[in-house]
Amino acid sequence: MSSGTRNRLLVLAAAVLFSTGGAAIKATSLAGWQVASFRSGVAALAMTALLPAARRGWNWRVIPVGATYAATLVLFVLANKLTTAANAIFLQATAPLYLLLLGPLLLREPVRRSELLFMSAVAIGLAAFFVGAEKAVVSAPDPLRGKVLAALSGVAFAGTLAGLRWLGRGRTADNPAAASVVAGNLTAFLVCLPMALPVTRAGTPDLLVILYLGIFQIGLAYLCLTRAMRHVPALTTSLLLLAEPALNPVWAWLVQGERPGPWALAGGAVILAATAANTWWQKSGDRLRVPQPPALACRRAPHESNPR
Repeated sequence: MSSGTRNRLLVLAAAVLFSTGGAAIKATSLAGWQVASFRSGVAALAMTALLPAARRGWNWRVIPVGATYAATLVLFVLANKLTTAANAIFLQATAPLYLLLLGPLLLREPVRRSELLFMSAVAIGLAAFFVGAEKAVVSAPDPLRGKVLAALSGVAFAGTLAGLRWLGRGRTADNPAAASVVAGNLTAFLVCLPMALPVTRAGTPDLLVILYLGIFQIGLAYLCLTRAMRHVPALTTSLLLLAEPALNPVWAWLVQGERPGPWALAGGAVILAATAANTWWQKSGDRLRVPQPPALACRRAPHESNPR
């Protein structure tokens, strides 16, 4: 197997591991605050042990980015406990829409004319999730409230992406992105811990799920991604990582028998298609405007992938 194929498979493996989050969160009987706290606590330890980069690059700029990422993590877990996995992941995937709106304010990045069409498509996909009422089921007891939390997680995720871009502008010797992910998990663990205690009911299956979420769904996924992303073109990485939102509802269907509503599927399809098209368009435009060495191009987009 060539090194290029192996690195692409590592990116795909990271996307698959990320995609199992929704089904795993629903598989435990622990409350949302407990899952959010314990999952992030284990993830912080796992990433510190697995990723040398997570032990470097710590500075004051890591703190606000980590806090925004912590909000993303907590809102995503709470949303998954209340609504379907499809609603949670697709609504969080609207983050690029908010990022384009925040860009001119926070990063002084103007919105290009070509991006207005993308924003319109994502807005249509977002609206589709709130058309009609979904019935409450065991795995999604409060769909509307869960969708609101999932949409807020998309806003927080956009803030995280903006923060990672801000960190990248520092041009420090050690990229602090991994440190920000650890800081976010530590913050989520500590903030949620008071609501998570006491733990009155937890069995071995719950413990195994929490360990899986922290070590594999986050820790191992980031290990795969960081090892591969320097050697895989940014466009390829971004498109391979779209396997996460595509597979997330599949795992929930296989494990919990959860079936997304037709409007959710339609909205998710619009969001994914618009994201893929916009990613391809931007990277193609970048190549036409400024030819870059492959090594430089590979470093740009992976940190804009889903840091879960």
